[in-house]
Amino acid sequence: MAKKAPDSVLPKIDAVRRKKVVLDADLARLYGVPTNRLNEAVRRNAARFPEDFSFIVTRDEPLNLRSQFATPSSGHGGGRIMPRVFTEHGALMAANVLRSERAVQMSLYLIRAFVVLREQLVANLSTLRRLSEIDKKLLEDEAVLREVLERLQPLLNPPPAPKKLLIGFHPGNR
Repeated sequence: MAKKAPDSVLPKIDAVRRKKVVLDADLARLYGVPTNRLNEAVRRNAARFPEDFSFIVTRDEPLNLRSQFATPSSGHGGGRIMPRVFTEHGALMAANVLRSERAVQMSLYLIRAFVVLREQLVANLSTLRRLSEIDKKLLEDEAVLREVLERLQPLLNPPPAPKKLLIGFHPGNR
């Protein structure tokens, strides 16, 4: 029996520092709290959020996570605040520090999304392995076919017929 998905849309899961993460604004929206309240709860419980649970993205890291309208430009309203991102475990820990019923429900929903993502990655990996095996086999078969073709080539192109000697006096018959 499939679980009914909540009304809210799952946040986008991106890869930063080789980890699958969710942006703080998306997680706050999912949990039904303002982003600054979520980040405040994380700061108050910093011991619960080691670097592998949550971290702040640096300016050097590629980040297409932040929406354009939610980011103040550096010329208008001060400098940009880089977003915090949460791994699967960090999202669950955030629900624990927020202690709201919606946060608990949504954290379970989000964990299921990470599980589905992991299952899809495993399925893709097994497909890629199988394709690699097929490619290797085709390369081996190609080498065998080339060898067979090289051996058959002399039979396909028979040697020229020997020159017939003509009877009588001809310039080529000496």
